[in-house]
Amino acid sequence: MRPSPTRRNGPGTTAQHALEHLRRAIVAGRYRPGQRVLQEEIAETLGVSLAPVREALRVLEQEGQVVYLPRRGYFITELYVEDLQEIYALRQLLEERAVRRALPTLDHDAIERIALAARDCAEAAERGDVAAELEANRRFHFGMLDSPDQTHTMRLIRLLWDSTEAYRAMYYNSAEERATTVHAHDDILDALRRKDIDEVVAKLDEHRERALRVLTGILSDDG
Repeated sequence: MRPSPTRRNGPGTTAQHALEHLRRAIVAGRYRPGQRVLQEEIAETLGVSLAPVREALRVLEQEGQVVYLPRRGYFITELYVEDLQEIYALRQLLEERAVRRALPTLDHDAIERIALAARDCAEAAERGDVAAELEANRRFHFGMLDSPDQTHTMRLIRLLWDSTEAYRAMYYNSAEERATTVHAHDDILDALRRKDIDEVVAKLDEHRERALRVLTGILSDDG
């Protein structure tokens, strides 16, 4: 007989647990764009009621990772090519602004943390661990973008990243794209160490444009 799942106490704790579970599932590619999210199944797996699962889904809906369809439930967000192009155009504008403000403030320790994220990303890519690579990739990029004086810019950048997380997980399933990402990070890190802001921006643009081409291909294949 299978033991009953352990229930977690406290609404905040259970909702956060459900949110973390759903984020991991999206990043790991267990949910594909357009797939329905089965609330009852998640609640049973986690040993919680439906309420924290719904709360977690509302958070993901605000981030653009899921959509709610009346009388049908929640589904992983599906994007069209035009959506993707708009998202990446906005990212280009906001991320250039962010990196130009943040880079002059990065000290040796900050750059080493970015370098560590790049190494973690490379090691995860070699293992084929998509979830770990995505987490390290995010640390790498946000390490050079984030600074205390641009809270609103960073909030918008995070929303844009979150809205394409399911697709990012899909293209990282390609060994070729994992390897390409590692090389791109090495080039960006080299420019970062030299504090060459224009080159950092140019390398980030190249990296982003390739991701856009790959994701556009995924959308075209799915269509």
